[in-house]
Amino acid sequence: MMNDAGEKQLIGYWMTWALVVGTIIGAAIFMLPVALAPLGRNALIGWIVSGVGVLCIVYALAQVSKFSGEGIQANIEREFGQTTGFLVAWAFWVSNWAAQASVAIGVASALSFIGPQFGGPHLVLPVAIGCVLILTAINATGVRSAGGLSLVTVAIKILPLLAVIWLFMERGASGGEYEPFAPMPVSFGNIATATALTFFALTGFETATTPVGKVRDAGRTVPRALLGGTAFVVLLYIAAGTSILMLLPADLAANSPAPFADALVARWGHGVAVVAAIAIAISAIGCLNGLILGTGELGYSMGLRGDLPARMAHTRGANTPVFSQLVAAGLTILLLVANSSRATVNLYTFVVLLSTAALIPVYSIGAFAAWKSSTAIGARSIIIVALLFIAFATYGIGLEAGLWCLVLLAAGLVIRTAMRRLNSRASSPAQVAAPASPPE
Repeated sequence: MMNDAGEKQLIGYWMTWALVVGTIIGAAIFMLPVALAPLGRNALIGWIVSGVGVLCIVYALAQVSKFSGEGIQANIEREFGQTTGFLVAWAFWVSNWAAQASVAIGVASALSFIGPQFGGPHLVLPVAIGCVLILTAINATGVRSAGGLSLVTVAIKILPLLAVIWLFMERGASGGEYEPFAPMPVSFGNIATATALTFFALTGFETATTPVGKVRDAGRTVPRALLGGTAFVVLLYIAAGTSILMLLPADLAANSPAPFADALVARWGHGVAVVAAIAIAISAIGCLNGLILGTGELGYSMGLRGDLPARMAHTRGANTPVFSQLVAAGLTILLLVANSSRATVNLYTFVVLLSTAALIPVYSIGAFAAWKSSTAIGARSIIIVALLFIAFATYGIGLEAGLWCLVLLAAGLVIRTAMRRLNSRASSPAQVAAPASPPE
C-alpha cells in the first residue's frame, strides 16, 4: 500500500552492482589480518575456499532471482511456500538490523582514529547513532539516493585495498623479500577457522535480492550484478588479503590496531594513516547504507503478507518503505544503547553471532530453491558445491551459532503466528458489523 503518491524509482545494473560491492566491503576486511595472520598459509587457503564457495552461493541466489523482481521472499515462496519464504525473510531481516549496529560502531571507531575531535571514545556511541539516522534519512528519499551513495562509496573504499596490492607488486618488482607466513601447520581445523573468518568478510551480496519492484529488468539485472559484483570483490579480497599478510611480519599484523594503515605508513608515511582511516570509515558507511536499504525492503515484504504489522507495508514518496526503515533504525539504536553499558558488554558479541548465524538459512534455503528450479547438470553441480561449502562454513562457525539460528527461526514463527491471529481478530468485527444485504 502507498500513502503518498510519488514517482516510482528504479535502479539499473551499475547501482545494483555497487549495492553488492558496497555491502560486502565494510570495516571487517581492514581488521581481518589481525585474526588471519596467526593462521599462516591456512589463511590463503581459507580465502580461496571461501571465494569459490561464495561464488557458488551467489550463483544459486542468481538462479532464484531471475524469475521476478519482487524480492527474495517472493522468490522463495514460489518454490517452497509462504512459511519457508517468511523464515528466510525473517532471518535475513534480523541479521541485517543486528549487523547495522556492528557496522555503525565500525564507522565511529574509524573516525575516532583520525582524532578526538571526530569521535573520541566517549563519542563512539553518539557518532554511531548519528550515522544510522543520517543514512536512514538518505534511504527514505528513495532507492536511487541509496544507490547513488553506494556508487560514490565504492569508488573510495577500494583505494586502500588497491594501494596494498600495489605495494605487494612493487616489492616483488624491486626484488624485495616478502614476510614469511606464521609457522602454523596446515590442517583441516585451521582451514575451517580461516574459511569461517574469510566467509563472513564476503557476506553482504545477498542485499541485492531484497528490493521489491525497484530494480529495472530485475530478472536480468540482479543475477548479473550478483555474479559480477561478488566476483570482483572475491578477486580483490584474495589479492589484498594475501598482500597484507606478506607485507607485514605475522606478529605485527596480529597485534596491529590498523594493519592496512601500518602497511601504508611503512611506505608513504604517517599522513597516509589518516587517509586510510577516512577510507575505512567511508567503507563502513557504504556497507551500512546497503544494510539499511535491504532491511527496509525485507520489513516491507513481510508487512505486505501480514507477517509483521501492516504499517510496515506503508510507503511514501518514491514508493519508499519509510516506516519499515525507521523500525529497523530504532532496533539498531536500541542495540547500540544496550551495548554502551558495561553490564551488557557481552551483548555486542551476541549480536554479531546472531547476525552471522541468521544468514545460514538464507543461503541454504536459497540454494535448495535454486536446485528445485534448475534441472541442468552443470547448474546443479555448482549448487551442490554451494551446499557443501555452507555445511563446511557452519562447522567453522561452531555449534553455538547454529543453535542460536534455530532459536531465531522459532521466535520468528511465534511472532508470525501471533500477527496472523491479531489480523484475523481485527477483521472479524468488521465482518460481523457489516450491514446485511437487503431482501430481494
